[in-house]
Amino acid sequence: MANFTMSGFLLMGFSVKPELELIHASLFLVSYMVALAGNILIITAISIDNSLHSPMYFFLKHLSLLDLCYISVTVPRSIYNSFTHSGYITFGECIVQCFAFTICGSVETFILTLMSYDRYVAICFPLRYEIIIDVSTCVHGVLGAWISGVIAGAMHTAATFSMHFCGSHIIHQFFCDIPQIMKLSCSNEYIREVGVSAFTFLVGSFCITFIGMSYFQIFSTVLKMPSAEGRAKVFSTCLPHLIVVILFISTGAFEFLQPPSDSPSALDIFLTIMYTVVPPTLNPMIYSLRNQAIKIAVRKVFQRRKADLFC
Repeated sequence: MANFTMSGFLLMGFSVKPELELIHASLFLVSYMVALAGNILIITAISIDNSLHSPMYFFLKHLSLLDLCYISVTVPRSIYNSFTHSGYITFGECIVQCFAFTICGSVETFILTLMSYDRYVAICFPLRYEIIIDVSTCVHGVLGAWISGVIAGAMHTAATFSMHFCGSHIIHQFFCDIPQIMKLSCSNEYIREVGVSAFTFLVGSFCITFIGMSYFQIFSTVLKMPSAEGRAKVFSTCLPHLIVVILFISTGAFEFLQPPSDSPSALDIFLTIMYTVVPPTLNPMIYSLRNQAIKIAVRKVFQRRKADLFC
């Protein structure tokens, strides 16, 4: 990779070998195209199918839109860097990337929490569902998630880039990852970011606890259902969401909570991929494969597209 000035950083990515860089870039490109196609398909299917204009699918559509933003923050730039064999990123670009990535990660956590609350009310209080989860609740919930995400992004970005950086300015990651940037700070200047991270950890812990309690109540209610068909229907809508939550939160938490190390680790990059690239890529498949209503809506999209081609 090319040298860089002190006005930016050098993203080391996956490998210094050009041939390996191209392989990684190709895999990222495939993942990115799958994520784009899958999430756009779900957004389109939910938007045009009137039977899916319900709170559950409202949140799912926003999750797909968020996943498009989430994966677009890091992966396209990494693909470009790998194909051009240059990992240089300016200071300003790194700030923007950190800000956008933190927003998307925070909002995704809040949206997943809202989705768990929606399923909790639908299963545990079905007769009051339309009263509790109405249009206003959905809109305010998503708006609150984005506002909270912007605040979290601003706090993390301000705390991180108010530090002075010493040494090589080399980031052992494929994007401007805050834990890796903190390793470049001088002396104890990272204390402010640690304080912000601690506050974020408390908020994230609340979300995780809320999700856990919601699913405990959901499964307790489901197991009491006399109908096996009813239990299967509930599990078909709840299990995909739970899988997404576990994958996203567990890998992200492990990456941010592990002890800092001065030496680069392949595990760091692997864990980062697991919560930055894998969820946006697999979410559409997880939801569409387990949800019959989504399958039907997707078929309608293709049928409409086929009809338009022959007209």
